Amino acid sequence: MGDGYSRSPKLLKGAIVQFVKMPIVPIPNIIIFQYNPDTLQRTLTPYAPPERSAPTATGTPPSTTPVDPTAQPYDPAESFNLSLVLDASDALEVPEHHPVAFVTGVADRIAALEMLLYPAGDSLLGGLVGSINVSIGGGGISASLQRSAARPEVPVTLFIWGPGRIVPVRLSTFNVEEQQWNQLLYPTRAKVTLGLKVITKDALQPAAGASDSADKKIARFCYDFTRGQKELLALANIANTIEAVAGVASVLGDAVGL
Repeated sequence: MGDGYSRSPKLLKGAIVQFVKMPIVPIPNIIIFQYNPDTLQRTLTPYAPPERSAPTATGTPPSTTPVDPTAQPYDPAESFNLSLVLDASDALEVPEHHPVAFVTGVADRIAALEMLLYPAGDSLLGGLVGSINVSIGGGGISASLQRSAARPEVPVTLFIWGPGRIVPVRLSTFNVEEQQWNQLLYPTRAKVTLGLKVITKDALQPAAGASDSADKKIARFCYDFTRGQKELLALANIANTIEAVAGVASVLGDAVGL
């Protein structure tokens, strides 16, 4: 929303991108936030090495092998929590330009977010995609549509929060608070609270003997890209620290007359 100052920089909007698997390349389904959330909570949970067991009452030595307390076998678990406000008020002022919003309010946007939780094979499109089995018998030629027996899984999803944060995620929590409705009881205003768990690069590696998919390659690239930016920012902080230490040393030198 504007602040009345025409020269204010245009604020980028966050988005969630879901890759729908297709025969050749995955097609991105982009869900752009209507309004950026007021706050964004990010949690990092580091690996906790198991503690060495204490000796038993009989004096038997610990049964577990001592673990290096600095061990970190994999990246820390990372998660985001945010709330999105969806409002159809502006669209309802010009219904001829927004026929979907006029009828269903913000229900379509809620549905788009909600479908991120469902496996692709259970969707209507997935139910229509299968293999044709043709057989020739005494009754002539018959054909039947068979659904693939592949294990269903949710499509790869990216959380985009500006150019510096593009990470593969999976929805861990989903809560909708409907606040206003139209005459058909479709919500016209709602707040959707999302919990997003970052999927690490290692978790996106293909299983042994399985082919690598284009959507997971994209997800791994985005994970490395974001991780690389963190490392560059950390290096920039080291430069700031060196400058600050030099300033403190100069002040101390002046104080002691060096």
